[in-house]
Amino acid sequence: MQVLVRDNNVDQALRALKKKMQREGLFREMKTRRSYEKPSERRARERAEAVRRYRKLLRKRMEREGY
Repeated sequence: MQVLVRDNNVDQALRALKKKMQREGLFREMKTRRSYEKPSERRARERAEAVRRYRKLLRKRMEREGY
């Protein structure tokens, strides 16, 4: 990941870097890797995330179609 520093404005570059990391889901991944997660818990979490993504997709699709 790379961010350009323009006019020695490090604060703005840091803000841009944090935004990119947030968008990539890096902070969430770091939080999950902080401690051991049992394989069964991992599967359950991934399944719940998939359901959440699917429902969000359905909501957006319904909104777009005008329901």
